[in-house]
Amino acid sequence: MDLSVALVLCLSCLLLLALWKQTSERGKLPPGPLPLPIIGNILQLDVKDISKSLSNLSKAYGPVFTLYFGMKPSVVLHGYEAVKEALIDMGEDFAGRGNFPLAERINKGEGVVFSNGKKWKEIRRFSLMTLRNFGMGKRSIEDRVQEEARYLVEELRKTSASPCDPTFILACAPCNIICSIIFQNRFDYTDPMLLNIMERFNENVRILSSPWMQICNMFPILLDFFPGSQKKIFKNSAYIKSYVLEKTLEHKASLDISNPRDFIDCFLIKMEKEKHNQDLELTLESLAITVFDLFGAGIETTSTTLRYALLLLLKHPEVTAKAQEEIERVIGRHRSPSMQDKGHMPYMEALVHEVQRYIDLLPMNLPHAVTRDIRFRNYLIPKGTTILVSLTSVLHDSKEFPNPEVFDPGHFLDESGNFKKSDYFMAFSAGKRACAGEGLARMELFLFLTTILQKFTLKSVVDPKDIDPTPVANGLASLPPPYQICFIPL
Repeated sequence: MDLSVALVLCLSCLLLLALWKQTSERGKLPPGPLPLPIIGNILQLDVKDISKSLSNLSKAYGPVFTLYFGMKPSVVLHGYEAVKEALIDMGEDFAGRGNFPLAERINKGEGVVFSNGKKWKEIRRFSLMTLRNFGMGKRSIEDRVQEEARYLVEELRKTSASPCDPTFILACAPCNIICSIIFQNRFDYTDPMLLNIMERFNENVRILSSPWMQICNMFPILLDFFPGSQKKIFKNSAYIKSYVLEKTLEHKASLDISNPRDFIDCFLIKMEKEKHNQDLELTLESLAITVFDLFGAGIETTSTTLRYALLLLLKHPEVTAKAQEEIERVIGRHRSPSMQDKGHMPYMEALVHEVQRYIDLLPMNLPHAVTRDIRFRNYLIPKGTTILVSLTSVLHDSKEFPNPEVFDPGHFLDESGNFKKSDYFMAFSAGKRACAGEGLARMELFLFLTTILQKFTLKSVVDPKDIDPTPVANGLASLPPPYQICFIPL
């Protein structure tokens, strides 16, 4: 047989096998657009804005539908009712971590974000407990955040009211809070190691939010056999993990089991207690990846939200003025803001919520997976199926938030001007996989933003009407465009 004929026959058989596999699976899963062999539904998706593609597809296929990313099916949940039913009402069944090929290569099933099963439950429980202990209870976390807010103010004063890019200044503050919990120490804002770590995290998030990485996650073979920015992510991640490992070995050499100093000490103690537990298998590698996860979640998400918040305040000076009037009335100029103040500051609390709602930081959340074969809305979803959750469809629901594309703190205020909670506020996700550091992040956003507005007038270098807050990337995260701002002391 001619070689070319044999090759064509082999390829035809592979295509038929793929088509048969997809057809047999589709009979059990929710409806969705017809996938093509090998490439799935990629032609129906805009890789520059997959979240928008999901919204458009939901109009045709409803709130629960199936998409094929390459050969693998994923079930999409769109809208508050479907998301709540899955993540909250059936939380245990939807608590798995779904397919994310690039992260799987970095984390190797370890850590608190991308692990699964018993290991995930144990590490998450331990991480939550340790975070609640605020660095083993020696100082309250609010004291740390207030102190870091003062360092942040001093650093902003050094800009001398000149135009500056706030990216790394704003990242230093949440980074130091995490470092104080993990390493028991903070960095100076000009420390080369601090700037190096933050630059690598910042670069990773930029790359992960690019269209190329959306394609790579659909077709994982590209990660290994094609050159591209994913190599930079691997390099940056390895560097950060090696730094954490170096710090861990320093801790191990001076560990006092009866007097743990920080998160790393507590993890080392847990490793010793669990060393005979084969189900858990805690290692220095799992510790390094857990700390890597806490770094990534604790620095980049909070700093990006702060950066976006200041851009929106430049765009809407009337909102800034209302917030500063409330700060002046409740706190004044000289006392440090505290979490006790929040209950008396409905506008500021509404402002922080509206920033998070409007920017829609993680449009599709991190992928979930079902932990067993389940029946969901009369569909059969096999164990291990990836679940994509459209947080955009919840945070930008027009019934709950009139004119959802408009930035308006009034979305979280009642007719009397009191703060109004909303079940649709899922900026930290919901259910079993909700952000482990939600309490800390809420505190940081409120105290850092309130302190900045207490101490500075924000000035744009362009007319506010010309500011375009449209994200420059919308893959993993929605990233604000770069901008310059002047911090003028009050």
